[in-house]
Amino acid sequence: MGLADGASMTTALHDRLVHVEPVMGTVVSLDVRGTPAPVADAAFARLMAWLHDVDGRFSTYRDDSEVCRIDRGELPVALAGEDVRWVLERCARLRRQTAGAFDERAGGRLDPSAFVKGWAVERGADLLRAEGLTDFSLNAGGDVIVRGGALPERAWRVGIQHPHDRLAIAAAIEVTDLAVATSGAYERGGHLLDPRTGAPADGVLSVTVVGPDLGLADAYSTAAFAMGADGPQWMLGLDGYEAMTILAGDQVLCTPGFPSLEASSS
Repeated sequence: MGLADGASMTTALHDRLVHVEPVMGTVVSLDVRGTPAPVADAAFARLMAWLHDVDGRFSTYRDDSEVCRIDRGELPVALAGEDVRWVLERCARLRRQTAGAFDERAGGRLDPSAFVKGWAVERGADLLRAEGLTDFSLNAGGDVIVRGGALPERAWRVGIQHPHDRLAIAAAIEVTDLAVATSGAYERGGHLLDPRTGAPADGVLSVTVVGPDLGLADAYSTAAFAMGADGPQWMLGLDGYEAMTILAGDQVLCTPGFPSLEASSS
């Protein structure tokens, strides 16, 4: 059963509490361990207020959002809110860093979503920490931030989606205090474009990036996917971020520091 926009669901499982709510065109789920329910509930409410606020300002589907108004030329960037100006500057830096493989105008319209979602969820994780949560997993449409452990386990097991089967995972990794972002053809079919050519990215099925910041991990996975077969080599040059690339033909390439893979039995 799906959730209507704005609806939320909370499930208590022993010392575990799970919250689920749709926002920003995806579904956000929070898995909290070892925290009293009132504390977790209040933290989740603050998180969702933040994410809905971000959606209102950055959405490419709401005519009154700042991003849409900027795209139509109705709002000068200099007069936009501080967060919007900061995000657009960060996107410009990412465009330069990736030699155009990441571009907030890849589809012709202003669309910083490939950075915004991860940035917003990373900020959301900081809010959860400020509210007293220490051990949790925050998942936004497959992009994940984990803090602490999946108590009683010391780490979290994060599945990497299989590029050929949306209901299966290709592998799993055990991580803590890290972000995990994946870009793949399964997300939007052939609509993940190489901004440099305007054509769908070629030669790669998915790129998973792990690192300390979800906004950057999300942007780097998008850029490396657009680079196709050149993406793995480019990822080797990034300090603090590691990648697993599944190339066309199902060849798997991992940078040296990528967490150990546990193969899927499905």
